Amino acid sequence: MELNRKHFRSIIYYNFQRQLSQQECLAQLLSAFGNEAPHQSTISRWYGEFKRGRVSLSDDPMVDRHVTYREIGSSLKISKTSIEKSVHEELRVRKLVSRWIPHLLTEEQKAARVNWCQKRLDRFNSGNSKNVYSIVSGDESWIYCYEPENKRQSAVWVIRSRSVSKKNQRIVTADWYTTIYNASSHTAQNTRQYLTEENVELLDHPPYKSPEEAWCRQPSLWDQEWNSIVFSDESRFCLGMHDGRARVRRRRGERRNPQFFVERHAHHTVGVMVWGAIAYGSRSPLIFIRGNMNAQRYIHKVLEPHLLPYLDTLADPTFQQDNARPHVSRVTIDFFQHNDVTLLPWPPKSPDLSPIEHVWDMMGRRLLHLQRPPQTLKALREELVVAWNEIPQEDIDHLIRSMPRRVGECYHIRVHPHIIKGQRALKQCNHFESFIIYLLCFIKDLYTILLK
Repeated sequence: MELNRKHFRSIIYYNFQRQLSQQECLAQLLSAFGNEAPHQSTISRWYGEFKRGRVSLSDDPMVDRHVTYREIGSSLKISKTSIEKSVHEELRVRKLVSRWIPHLLTEEQKAARVNWCQKRLDRFNSGNSKNVYSIVSGDESWIYCYEPENKRQSAVWVIRSRSVSKKNQRIVTADWYTTIYNASSHTAQNTRQYLTEENVELLDHPPYKSPEEAWCRQPSLWDQEWNSIVFSDESRFCLGMHDGRARVRRRRGERRNPQFFVERHAHHTVGVMVWGAIAYGSRSPLIFIRGNMNAQRYIHKVLEPHLLPYLDTLADPTFQQDNARPHVSRVTIDFFQHNDVTLLPWPPKSPDLSPIEHVWDMMGRRLLHLQRPPQTLKALREELVVAWNEIPQEDIDHLIRSMPRRVGECYHIRVHPHIIKGQRALKQCNHFESFIIYLLCFIKDLYTILLK
């Protein structure tokens, strides 16, 4: 018998009537159905529906909430002019197109584009040279099997003081821009070598500097300012967690050998989410977050009761957080501005730059090496508090002192990758070999710069 959604909803409703908790309901479903059991978020959502008095197990019908001027006029018995006046002047709402947003380039990127255009004008005599007709331009593009929405269909109503909703924006990210223009597949050494062997002359394209590189350019010059920054983050710890640190040596062709595999539970595991913050010489209490994190819960459960009192104990602190949606929502940013909290801009998708990630790693390794691992959520919370408090403050201070070096490497690995490789080779060879390798890397890097 193949179970569908209504079957699982009936079981959830039955467990709800038995007054079982969501965790108990999830445990029963996992033991009975394994990987086919619904996710914890599904159980939580239907528990909330049943608490509000819902008895139907069917999906709600799709309702189009868009209302036209004609429907508003026939319902309220007013003219189109009155509707437009109420919408635009009294409600202060405007209609914006969210289908396309221009490239958000920095001043440095704009200057690079201007310099590139000037070099092309000089080379091709402002377009009068006949060599311009010999340029072959290539690119990739997606062709959709459906008709994309047009400009009118993508328009949305927004309040005048706000911008287009992020849900409807199509922001040109660094990954997208890099993929289309200076793609790694286009500028890879093998690609350039093949085109050189085929006597194909390459016309360079104006570069796009990634957000990580632009961010690392300034903080890499900082020194003692890192001591005033408070690093924060959330992390999830599960019962029966496994960090994947088992390492084996294998020969060629043994990649799929069954003896190198370890079976483990791959479905959703019961656990807890924690929030913490560290600074030079101190740390915040470890906070447990119940349920999914959203902007309101982030403000009322973390920032107001815990972060603000902790920041009051520090002298001129700067708060760091990643770019998760609850962190960068409008209400969260307004909360920071209202409470005069200075924020450190953070590059996207850069958890490796934050020192608190190493703190979570220390806590996870401590749990893995316990002789009696926690079997309940209460025991897991107690062990996490002990692990958080027993981390030596000197280890945290050492992580923060490493920030200038870490940010500097992040910048130089993009700008001068050969120098970084040469410096790493110095630690693995004797003095003479080190000198030769470093010299070769320096010459190669210098040659690359001259070609650009």
